[in-house]
Amino acid sequence: MDINQIQSKLNSLKGWQAKYREIMLLGKQLPALPEPLKTPDAQVKGCESNVWLHLDLDESQQRLVIIADSDTRIVKGLLAIILACYNNALPQDAQSIDAYQLFEEMGLIKHLSPSRGNGVKAIVEQIKRQVEVLQ
Repeated sequence: MDINQIQSKLNSLKGWQAKYREIMLLGKQLPALPEPLKTPDAQVKGCESNVWLHLDLDESQQRLVIIADSDTRIVKGLLAIILACYNNALPQDAQSIDAYQLFEEMGLIKHLSPSRGNGVKAIVEQIKRQVEVLQ
């Protein structure tokens, strides 16, 4: 699913429980990261849960390829939304994407604990830092 489909689906749902269920389903669709990739260097700092993130550039199309995983199901679902924002974007376009703002627009941030909201910010910031290195 691309981010527009995800946003449309989440915005059509009534109530936090329905949105939560959809986020959990998105997390189930996210492939697990192989254990050898769950290294300290790949770990996102500032997340209460363990989150591992790898960002690369597709050499043929020069688009972002991001894989990530978490040890908690809800964060895995949130990761699926974040990755839908950035995967396949051109690096120069990724800097203008504001996934955190999108979470606000979908009404998700107000339902997340402050530590989960900070975790979302930390993931987005790490993606942007890694994109800067690619440019």
